[in-house]
Order: sequence, then C-alpha cells, then structure tokens
Amino acid sequence: MIIPKSTTGIGSLPHQDANEAVKFVLKAFDIPFWPQLPRRSLLEGMVAQFTEGMPQIRIDRDGTVWAHRDSEEELQRFYESYTDSTLLAVSEDYAKGLHEFLRETRKGRYRVIKGQITGPVTFTLGIRLRDGNPIYFDEELREIALMVLKAKARWQIEMMRPQTDNLLLFVDEPVLSVIGGSAYLAIAPEELRRLIGELVSSISEAGAIPGIHCCGSADWDMVIRSGVRVLSFDAYEHFTSVLAGAEAILEFLKKGGYLAWGIVPTTETINKETIDSLIRRFLENMEALSRFVPQELLKSRILLTPSCGMGSRTLEETHRVIQFLLRLKEELDS
Repeated sequence: MIIPKSTTGIGSLPHQDANEAVKFVLKAFDIPFWPQLPRRSLLEGMVAQFTEGMPQIRIDRDGTVWAHRDSEEELQRFYESYTDSTLLAVSEDYAKGLHEFLRETRKGRYRVIKGQITGPVTFTLGIRLRDGNPIYFDEELREIALMVLKAKARWQIEMMRPQTDNLLLFVDEPVLSVIGGSAYLAIAPEELRRLIGELVSSISEAGAIPGIHCCGSADWDMVIRSGVRVLSFDAYEHFTSVLAGAEAILEFLKKGGYLAWGIVPTTETINKETIDSLIRRFLENMEALSRFVPQELLKSRILLTPSCGMGSRTLEETHRVIQFLLRLKEELDS
C-alpha cells in the first residue's frame, strides 16, 4: 500500500560515490529509490544505461549511443536467446547506484521502494543509426528495444521485490513533451500507446506497480490509458497541461491511481524560490485542480517529488530540494 503524501525521487542524483548516494536516498525519502549517477559514468546516462545486451548498439567515448546495422549474427543470437520471461541485468558498470541500493536494502524490509527505467519512446528516439535517423523509425530495432526494456524491467523487479511489500517502477518518458512538434510529426499516437502500454503491462505482470514520469507537457489522457497507476508530472512548470486533462485525471484517481506532484523545481530556479512561495504555488495548483477533482480525493492520492531528476544540480541544491519537499509534506499534514 502506498501512503498518501509520501515523498520519493525521480532517479538521478549529482553524487559520484554510490554508497553516499544510497545512504542519502534511504535517509531523505519516504519511498527510497535506486540512484542514477550520470556524473559517475557516461554509461549512466538515461539512454546508455539500459542498452547493455541490446544487439548492434555501440557507445562512443563521449557517451553517444549509436545503432550499427552490421551483424545479422548478433541479431540472430538475440532472437534465439529471448523469451517472454527473459531477464536482462543492468551491470554495476551501467548502474553502480542500483547495485549499491540492492546491497543496502537487503539489510531490511521496506513498505515501498522504487525503481525506474527509460521508456521505449525516449529510448528509441535517443539512439540513432549512422545516417542520423532514430531507431524508432527502424521497425525491427524499435521492437528489439521494447523487448530489451521489458527484460530489464523484469530483472529489476526480480532483484528488488524481496525487499519490499510494494514495488514501484516508473517508466521515464521526457520526450513525450515534444511529440507532435515539427521534428516528430511522423510518429503515430497509436504506436506510442502500444509501446508504452506493452512495457507497462509487462511491469504489472511481473508484480510491480507501474508509474510514468514526464517532466513536460504531454497527452495525459493517452498516458493514463497505457495502464499506469502513478502519474508523475512537473507540477512546477507544466501544471496547466495536467489541468487540461482534468476529466481523465478524475477517472484515474477514482480507479485508485496516484498523482506524483513534481512541485519542487530541479533547475536553477530552486535558488530563487522560498518555501513560502513554493507552498503558495502548490496550494494554488491544488485549488485549481480541485475545481474538477474533489480535494479530499486529491489529497488521498498524492505523492510529492522533485520536478525531475537532480543529476544536474549541486549537492547543496539537492539538499535544498529535499528540505522543500519535507516542508510541503508538513503543510499538507497541517
């Protein structure tokens, strides 16, 4: 069971030491999550991190991920070894924070813990062939990418489930905020729904609670119809897009869904805000949405998070974000 008003994070932290990052997470958040550490290694970028084991993928020294159509044997080996129950590990080279988190959480048991995985749309649009086209537009590689992400989600769930009564797994899809723009007019909404829906379904079938995170505007009705049970959004910069989808959100909450309010900014703006100004913004947003959704229902289905990952912030700014989260939680409890 998820306790309303619990705090959790999106994924990335600015730490370079995995043990320090995990200790910070376990102390700071109600729902601990494994930390992604992009400053520790280029392999921990949100696309590169989940490419391990995918055929025909190469990573340059600067962290750029490419797909090379140069080995049919590599593809054949992948097809021969893959089943609907395949687990694909994320090694320590690609996720030191995850493995440190697993070691630490095995020492106890938690009501809820959280993992995350890059979503299939962001993943396939973030990897390009040598001709410059994203692999999203290569039907075979797009499907292989979905297979890989399902297998990595299943592996995460297998690793973390023994430590918790409730496991959240967020699908991170920041690119949804630009779908529909001139660069992505060729992307069919039906295919987006299929890709996200299949990964979400796989997460549910493996025994975890699926959530989705988008740190921009999105077609929230489409996102909700993917089957997610937690909707994580940037309530600081992009609240109006959620307000526009209030009808779908009302039905989502009535069916037991949760809204994870990313109300604390993770940009330079964090240094300009005060706790009073942030509380005021949050309460104004709550009041605006409560015109469409009963406030008691809203409060009973709320989580509190930063607006996005904190990997680009300083340690000092990261601590400031957490202090603001805690004060917001106190405000809700008062």
